[in-house]
Amino acid sequence: MPELLIPFERYLREMEIAPFWYTLPAAFMLDLILGDPRWLPHPVRWMGKWSEAWESHFRKLNMGLTTSGCLFVALLVFGTLVITWGVLFIAEGIHPVLFSILDIVLIYYTLSVKSLRSAGMAIYRTFKCGTLEEARHKLSHIVGRDVERLDDQDVMKGAVESVAENLVDGVISPLFFAAIGGASFAMAYKMINTLDSIIGYKDERYGRFGRCAARLDDVANYIPARLSIPIISVAAIIMKGNGQKAFTTALREGRNHPSPNAGFSEAAFAGGLDVKLGGPSYYKGNLVDKPFIGIHLGAVAIEHIKQACKLMVLSALLCLILFWGCACLLRLFA
Repeated sequence: MPELLIPFERYLREMEIAPFWYTLPAAFMLDLILGDPRWLPHPVRWMGKWSEAWESHFRKLNMGLTTSGCLFVALLVFGTLVITWGVLFIAEGIHPVLFSILDIVLIYYTLSVKSLRSAGMAIYRTFKCGTLEEARHKLSHIVGRDVERLDDQDVMKGAVESVAENLVDGVISPLFFAAIGGASFAMAYKMINTLDSIIGYKDERYGRFGRCAARLDDVANYIPARLSIPIISVAAIIMKGNGQKAFTTALREGRNHPSPNAGFSEAAFAGGLDVKLGGPSYYKGNLVDKPFIGIHLGAVAIEHIKQACKLMVLSALLCLILFWGCACLLRLFA
């Protein structure tokens, strides 16, 4: 066995570009195969526990909540970057094959293609064979809004919106940062995204302390969210949907969303599937008057959930091809 690894090791050392030919595709395929099984240890869950453990300590610092929150975010994001880089550095010193395996696995941990599709299709199957109450319960796992008041149409719309929005932070952004800086950058992004989901709320508890986390997440997703527009539009054309409407709807109505980024992918899905999304929703008992996206388009039907999942997977594949190709070309001619 060691004799077989020697030529492979020499090849990797002679061609620094070599690992990038397979790292991103391998991580992507691993996500499609495994998804996010509960039995598998997951760094994102560790990130959440790390955040919860350190939050109270930073709140006690003798400085404003905004400043301590920024220091908290900086430490956790930079710490994630350094720890990931250190683990990979040690692995490379042991053997390049170990480095490649860890690089692939860590990038895989940042992707959510299969789990996102599974969540959407679970709601689809519940509508086919279950009850509205069951569909509401499954939707509650993937959205932040209150689900108790939702009717059939609202639940179906929520499922499509969740698939559309999470395409960016669950697939496009991790691949974007992995293509730039490998697993270290991808994991640092995932920490940013995790912190935003934990403390990035505009409420009394986190309005000041979580402000930096929310703003940093907006910055990190800014470019990937806008790249999602042409990616989703091309995917819609391949699916024989309306690619042109996906593109124009995203440009025209992508800013009709409280988030500076989430509206673009949602609007592209609305145009590509020809459905109206968005609108008022309840969050923690409070009505949030969000504008509609695709205001002149049709109502969401059950089959649109399935179509949204297909559009998401195809968009993810196109994103992989785009970022993988660009990264390889840049490294080849650098």
